[in-house]
Amino acid sequence: MNKIYLGCHLSIAKGFTAAAQDAIQIDATSFQFFTRNPRGGAAKEYSAQDLAESAALLQEHRFGPLLAHAPYTMNLCSAKEEVRRFALDILKDDYQRVQRLPYEARYLFHPGSHIGLGTEQGIHHIVNALNLVIKEEDGPWVLLEGMTGKGSEIGSTFEELKQIIEGVTHTKKLGICIDTCHLHAAGYDIVNQPRQVLQELDRVIGLHKVMGVHVNDNMNQLNSHKDRHAPIGEGNIGTEAIVNFINQPELAGLPFNLETPNELEGYAAEIALLRRLSSNR
Repeated sequence: MNKIYLGCHLSIAKGFTAAAQDAIQIDATSFQFFTRNPRGGAAKEYSAQDLAESAALLQEHRFGPLLAHAPYTMNLCSAKEEVRRFALDILKDDYQRVQRLPYEARYLFHPGSHIGLGTEQGIHHIVNALNLVIKEEDGPWVLLEGMTGKGSEIGSTFEELKQIIEGVTHTKKLGICIDTCHLHAAGYDIVNQPRQVLQELDRVIGLHKVMGVHVNDNMNQLNSHKDRHAPIGEGNIGTEAIVNFINQPELAGLPFNLETPNELEGYAAEIALLRRLSSNR
């Protein structure tokens, strides 16, 4: 049977074991966490006991891959050199920390905003940073998150994501994370043309490079280029279209994580809804 791994964004402030217990409580089989404070700063060291206990829980409950989200302040293509250096330090540290986890976690980050440098120069900086960190074909998956295209954001089109990937030397474990809200806001009509959107993605990048999915409704309209997530069924994508999208057979086997504005109870309800309506459950 085709399967997807459903989850949501959870805090690891109290450790991975506490996050895993929360995930099990809401019938999740994956979850996403920030590698450090989402606004940046030093990362907290992981406890060996906590990692061992959480690994046992995840294995027992047959979890799929987790998603490890970089902080929002990590801007590899900033116009300011000191911001790029700070972002590169985070990327190096996070890559090593994710690599040491005793279970699979796929590391994802926002490509960044060029703040006036221009898209080409911004992509050049992102590629250089990735080439400094990814030194071999093996290691954790590193995922570029597709964005909405607000302001000078890079990565809102499949072509921009492809350009980054093609510039990196070691690409075996370099992929993308798609976000239903971001796709819709960037102008990809997943409501009326989900098959065509995935076919276009496959043509430009290759569906084998999709290694994670964020499941969010869109508070704004198609092609708005605004990033405002809404709970499932409360936005302009709607429950039916979201379920239809995650049911696409090409996406089976992936971790699908909610980033909707919710607490644990709300996530539990959304996971139950998607699980009930999904053919890939």
